[in-house]
Amino acid sequence: MLRSPSTRIPAALMTAVAVLGGLTACGSDDDGGGSGGGDGPLEVWTRSADLPAATYRKVFDAFTEQTGIEVDYQPVVEFDTQIQGRAASRDLPDVFINDSGSLGTYVSQGWVVPVDPTSVAGHDSISDANWDTTLGLDGEHYGIPFSRQAFVTMVRKDWRENLGLPVPETWEDLTALAEAFATEDPDGNGDDDTFGMVVPGTTERGYLSWWASSYIWQGGGDFVTEAGEGTFEPAFDSPGTVAAVEWIKEQFCTPGHVQPNALTSTTLDSRQFNTGEAGIYLTGPYNLAAYDDQPGKDTFEVIPTPAGPAGTTTLAEGENIYLAAGSDKTDAQQALAEFLISPEAQEIAMALDNSTEPVVRIPVNTELNAGELRADERWDLVQQQYENDSRTFPSAIDFTPIRQATAEGLNAIMSDCGSDVAEGVAQIEEDIASELEAQDLLP
Repeated sequence: MLRSPSTRIPAALMTAVAVLGGLTACGSDDDGGGSGGGDGPLEVWTRSADLPAATYRKVFDAFTEQTGIEVDYQPVVEFDTQIQGRAASRDLPDVFINDSGSLGTYVSQGWVVPVDPTSVAGHDSISDANWDTTLGLDGEHYGIPFSRQAFVTMVRKDWRENLGLPVPETWEDLTALAEAFATEDPDGNGDDDTFGMVVPGTTERGYLSWWASSYIWQGGGDFVTEAGEGTFEPAFDSPGTVAAVEWIKEQFCTPGHVQPNALTSTTLDSRQFNTGEAGIYLTGPYNLAAYDDQPGKDTFEVIPTPAGPAGTTTLAEGENIYLAAGSDKTDAQQALAEFLISPEAQEIAMALDNSTEPVVRIPVNTELNAGELRADERWDLVQQQYENDSRTFPSAIDFTPIRQATAEGLNAIMSDCGSDVAEGVAQIEEDIASELEAQDLLP
C-alpha cells in the first residue's frame, strides 16, 4: 500500500523542487533514432567496472534491438564524484542506475523526477514492498526498482573442515572461527599468513558503517527511527548498539581476526578472500561469480547468518532506475525503464551464462526466482535472507551523510583499542542528531 504524502515537507526537499526545474539532462544533437521527445541517443550511466559493464551492454543492446532507441552507455567507477560534476554543469545523463539507498540524496539534490508506478508497463510485476523503497518523504516515488540483494556470510569451507570446526551459528562461533583461521594454519602451508574476517573498514563512502550495519541490527541497535509526519530521531545510542560495537571492536583488537589495514580498506582493496589470505566475509552475493573462479567454488560456502543477541538480520540493498530531471527524452526514459524490469532484461542482467558479472542479483520481477534460474541453492539462501530477514537503510531521507558520520565514528573507536565504546556510540548519536537537524528532519 502507498502511504499518504506527509503534511510536513522538510526545507531541503522544498529547495530540491526549486533546483529540479533548472536541471537539463544530456542529449547529443546527432540523430539516435526513436529517442522519444529529443534528438540523439539516450545517455545512461551506471556505477560499474569492466565485468558488470559488459553485462549492462548486453542489456542495452537488447533494448535497442527491440525498440530502435539507441543508448549512449557510460560505465562510471567514480560515480558519485562524476555525477556531482555533471549536476553542477546542469547536464545530467538521461537515466542512471545506482544504489537504492541513494534515493533520498538524489531527491534532496533535485536530480530525479517522480514516477507514477501505475504508468509503468509491468509495474504490477514488482512487489509493493519493493515499490515502497522508492518512496520519498512527500509520498511520491522517485525511482523504479531494478535489482535487490541481501548480505550473506561466506566462509572458507576447506579451512573450516581442515580444522574440524562446525558451521558457525552465533557471534561466539564466528569469533572462534576467526581465531582459528588466524592462529591454526587452516591452509596447512606451515606459515602464519592467514586471517579471520575481511572488513572494508575505511570511512570512504561510509564503508565501515555499511559493513557494520548488519551486526548493529543483529545486536539490537539501530541508526534512526521514524517519528511521524516525515520526521526522524537518532536511535544509535542504545544497549544493543553498544553490544554490537563492543563485539566488532573485539574483532579489530584481537590480532589476526581481521585483515591488515582493514580500517583504510575499500571493497576494491578487500580481496583477501579471493587471494586465500582470509576466510570469512560478510558481503553481497555479487561476489559469488568471482569467488567461484578464485579461490574456487568448492573451497567456500554461503552459510545462514550467524545470530547475534537480537537475531540474524542483514543489510538489504540494490539498484534503482532513476529518471533524470530535465531530460527531453521522457518517452525513451520510460521505455528503457519498462524494458529493464521485464523478464527478458532481468534474465540478461543476471548473466546466467557466467560469461560476465551479474548486475541483477535478486530479480525485482516477481515472475523470476534467482535460485531456480541459476540452479544454485546458494542463491536460494540469498533470496530467503532478503525476503525474510533483511533491512535497508532509510531511503526517503538523505542517509549518505548519516552513514558517513557513523563510519567516521566507528573508525575512530576501532582505531583505539583503549577507547570507551559507550562514549563513542554516544558521540555518534550526537552526530546523527546534528545531521537530522541540518536536514530539518527532527520532530
